[in-house]
Amino acid sequence: MLFGLKINHLKTLLFIAVVMSLASSCNNHSSTGTYRSFISPLIGLNVKSGNDFDVQVLFGKEKKVDSVVYLIDTVKTVSKTDTAAIKLRTEGLKLGNHLLTAKIYNGGESEDLTSNINILAAKAPDLYTYKVISKLPHDTSAYVEGLEYHDGFFYEGTGEKGNSDLRKVNLQTGKVLQRAKLDTALFGEGITIIGNKIFQLTWMDKKAFVYDKNTFKQVAELQYNREGWGLAFDGQKILASDGSNTIYFLDKDNYQQIGSIEVYDDKAEIRQLNELEFIDGKIYANVYQTNTIVIINPENGAVEGKIDLTGIFPVADYYKTDDARGNNVLNGIAYDKARKRLFVAGKKWPYIFEIQILKK
Repeated sequence: MLFGLKINHLKTLLFIAVVMSLASSCNNHSSTGTYRSFISPLIGLNVKSGNDFDVQVLFGKEKKVDSVVYLIDTVKTVSKTDTAAIKLRTEGLKLGNHLLTAKIYNGGESEDLTSNINILAAKAPDLYTYKVISKLPHDTSAYVEGLEYHDGFFYEGTGEKGNSDLRKVNLQTGKVLQRAKLDTALFGEGITIIGNKIFQLTWMDKKAFVYDKNTFKQVAELQYNREGWGLAFDGQKILASDGSNTIYFLDKDNYQQIGSIEVYDDKAEIRQLNELEFIDGKIYANVYQTNTIVIINPENGAVEGKIDLTGIFPVADYYKTDDARGNNVLNGIAYDKARKRLFVAGKKWPYIFEIQILKK
């Protein structure tokens, strides 16, 4: 990721368009001049998962209509014939944005009013700090985008045009044992290991590559039609980030999308999700340009924990000028499942750190 430029522009623009559309449709005049609107919920209301929320519409001059059918997304929830407020449940709804529709029927005609709600995580995440167990040497030319531990070695995917590659690295010495360089026009991104293959993304080049893990020979080049950021493998499917608050699920054999989750804590969406790792049934993700790793429930996208890694490597002390410091932020998570070792890295950092996480 290069500075703050990696933004999911299309998703942001679409979201703005939807909100503007909702705003205009929430206050309607029917063909008879009757003013109708949602009293609640207001557009964009945040509701914690598991909580009920109030729903009420204003019918205007009419004291009664034939019926009002309420839908969440496209699913009918309840029908009423008066203006009294009702409570709708969030149980079973995915985290994220949901469209609320009141379909008003009267005299053989109908009209729709719309609003929306955001479902947040049910509770605040647990907070963690860290203890450094060991420091392992790392090549300071490696702009880390993806990091994996496998069979006693680190595998790295690095970025920057002209310097992007795939590497196999000696844990104890930091020496690069194998390398596959990308074309100098490409900006490499996250990697993950799937059996005897390595899958690697590019940032904005709409390309992904598959390599033989043993030989580093490229065996496939794929079209990848979104920004490439982080990757992980949970044993069944590939997990992919694109800098938004969405984690996409990809088929491990054909690399096509098969699902997704949106990531929220109890207050807001968590954007800038970057490098990923799957550890003991949870998704760990770097939050780009921060010192935070979030721990995510893969079933619903709820942030269950936050690890504060402030101070683990004083970039400002090591790189004395802004030019040298660049964008050398925390990025890279790897896990040794057999020995329960957690490793974290940063772009062009001189060390990879083995850490233990501690609850605050």
